[in-house]
Amino acid sequence: MFINQTYIEGLLAAAKAAPSANIDSILDRAERMEGLKHQDIAALLMCEDEGQLARIFDIAGKIKAHIYGNRIVMFAPLYVSDHCVNSCTYCSYNCRHQFNRKKLTMDEVREEVRLLEKMGHKRIALEAGEHDGLCPMDYILECMRTIYDMKFENGAIRRINVNIAATTVENYRALKEAEIGTYILFQETYHRPAYEKVHPTGPKGNYEYHLTAFDRAMEGGIDDVGAGVLFGLADPYFEVLGLMLHNEHLEERFGVGFHTISVPRLCKAEGMSLTDFPNLVDDRTFEKIVAIIRLAVPFTGMILSTREDDAMRQKLLKIGISQLSAGSSTEVGGYALREAHGDTGSSQFEVSDHRSALDIIRALLDEGYIPSFCTACYRSGRTGDRFMSLAKSGQIKNVCLPNALMTLCEYAADYGDDAFKASAHAAVQRMLPEIASDKVRAKTEACIAQIQADGRRDFYL
Repeated sequence: MFINQTYIEGLLAAAKAAPSANIDSILDRAERMEGLKHQDIAALLMCEDEGQLARIFDIAGKIKAHIYGNRIVMFAPLYVSDHCVNSCTYCSYNCRHQFNRKKLTMDEVREEVRLLEKMGHKRIALEAGEHDGLCPMDYILECMRTIYDMKFENGAIRRINVNIAATTVENYRALKEAEIGTYILFQETYHRPAYEKVHPTGPKGNYEYHLTAFDRAMEGGIDDVGAGVLFGLADPYFEVLGLMLHNEHLEERFGVGFHTISVPRLCKAEGMSLTDFPNLVDDRTFEKIVAIIRLAVPFTGMILSTREDDAMRQKLLKIGISQLSAGSSTEVGGYALREAHGDTGSSQFEVSDHRSALDIIRALLDEGYIPSFCTACYRSGRTGDRFMSLAKSGQIKNVCLPNALMTLCEYAADYGDDAFKASAHAAVQRMLPEIASDKVRAKTEACIAQIQADGRRDFYL
């Protein structure tokens, strides 16, 4: 197995004695984006010197700005079923919990999607509990077809990422044929004893089957995968090294690692108590983890959900996060319920950022970011190793910024009030000169003119 508990624990133990000069040398290499060894990452994780921590944050911010600029990709989750056969101790969907469970009909899926599109979303993450009887792969595929078939005056959902349980190569092939964007799966914890403790019953309790899901996904033709752990289930530094070893394994075997890494922290959910989890991650440690992941895998996207409040989101955007959810509901049918009478029902976990999608997007714009609704790479075949080669060469900037600006103009025209339109226009005019290629800049300006003049949509490079 590519996750070796003794090896990781040995790295962390040895790193406690890392000399200060070694940390400075590691940070010099990190700043040059030369790549970090396992020992380097462990040393940074164990670092407690305030001056060196400040430099870690500073370098992470520089790397984030260099690779991603001020673009923030927007998305929202769509929960379609809370039926589950697992008894994960941290999750409200635990099969031992008693509540009225639900699976959306296709009409209900359409209503959820209508409301998501009304918020301006073009990219969603389809989520479901694990239950092959009540929520089989055929149902997931039907949901995807239903969503992709929907067309609105202002466009459509252009990309569906899917976050469902580990499954078979055959099922991954079916997801690929259904035009999945990214296949998302969190290991939850790489620490096997902790994993087995928090997954006492159900198929998810099979550590190795879960751990090798991305191998089967890539064998099934899905070359875009998104990983994550649930920080708080085990030693968070162990988890970071687990993520790095997993990413390295995929790069060695398939030529490409994670497209994204998500960094959710354990938070309150129905039927569980946080006091039962001794490895909860405090804010300062969490910031440090995000910064070190950014140093370790500079070209991998990092995702933050509404588990975190606005203050924490603002901090992490500066040092690593490149994708944010907005206006999220974590309950099945939650968008329709919220539209009718506020949040009710059974959420998978409690959210901390309750602002509307528009309020979050407006705040990002006010803070100097460019909210992006781009899905172009997936629709142009720039996935897997092709995406990474463009990212590492710096060429991806030639499409990411133009696409972000065009989708922001779309959003402003379709969903923004006059004040938002003015702010978006000013941001676009400020950023257009940042497009290095005269040809690409001219094409971007022409597309923006058409968006604003005659309502044409869905331009992308």
